[in-house]
Amino acid sequence: MTDGTAARPGGVTLVAVIAWIAGAIDMITGVLLFFLLPNESVVTEYGGTGQLMGAAIGSIIVGLITVVVAGGLLKGNSAARMIVTVLQVLSILGSLFLAVAYRESPTAWTEWVGILVSIVVLLLLWSKKASAFFRG
Repeated sequence: MTDGTAARPGGVTLVAVIAWIAGAIDMITGVLLFFLLPNESVVTEYGGTGQLMGAAIGSIIVGLITVVVAGGLLKGNSAARMIVTVLQVLSILGSLFLAVAYRESPTAWTEWVGILVSIVVLLLLWSKKASAFFRG
């Protein structure tokens, strides 16, 4: 964590906001998946109720952790930076799987949006200025 003497780059603030948005998208996607439980064709597409619920719960958990940890980025907390990095990579992998495996699903487009936001987060989080800020 920084000692407060290093100025936080605007990119770090932007990263925290984008990370929060990415987490919110994951949570919204998870909630949307729950609303699709009554739709038999979607449940069948996901391989059953358990798989659909698992995807929904997993998406909500990843999103919630991302939102909470994003606050640590504003303080220059290196642990928060690593946690958000790992979560964004997991989010990309999970969203890519869901977007490709269930491309006919009504929520597939949200997965592509989530992937794009996560990539932007990673690029900004590991920029030269951001790295200097986290080194403090």
